[in-house]
Amino acid sequence: MPVEPSARVDGRGRRLVLVRHAKAVPKGRIEDFERPLSERGRENAPRAGRWLAGSGYTADLALCSPSRRTRQTWELMVPALGDPPPTVYDEQLYDAPPHRLVDVLSIRAGALGSALLVGHNSGIHELATSLCGSGPPELLQRLREGFPTSGVVVVDLADGWDALAPGRGTLSAFWAPPR
Repeated sequence: MPVEPSARVDGRGRRLVLVRHAKAVPKGRIEDFERPLSERGRENAPRAGRWLAGSGYTADLALCSPSRRTRQTWELMVPALGDPPPTVYDEQLYDAPPHRLVDVLSIRAGALGSALLVGHNSGIHELATSLCGSGPPELLQRLREGFPTSGVVVVDLADGWDALAPGRGTLSAFWAPPR
């Protein structure tokens, strides 16, 4: 069911779409930054794109870690999107803790109504669980249990990007590929 932009809370509301990169090859064989997606990751990233396109959630800007696995995830999602947003690859997003993700969002998203961020665990999971103070109990529980690779979390925020704070968001959707 498509979601209308008016579903955002009041005129200042924002929507944040968080994407955890798809499954990558195991650590240790190659430098972490250069790890590519595994076969499973290459299958699931397009599924995430198709879910996002079918859900009606859109973004005005995509922010992506420049690591190989996050770039590949986003590049495999984009073909499913009818009108993909402009993309910024920001070095600060690589393996970033939640406070750095918030800093980048505050600076890069500006007055935009929605942003999509492709990042890494544990920072992206910690940011999602921290922001989501409300939402359907079953989705909140699933999120507390983990943020799977290729997972997508949609958070609605009542205020602007500069007001990102724990508990201020509503978990609107949570998608993950079948295991």
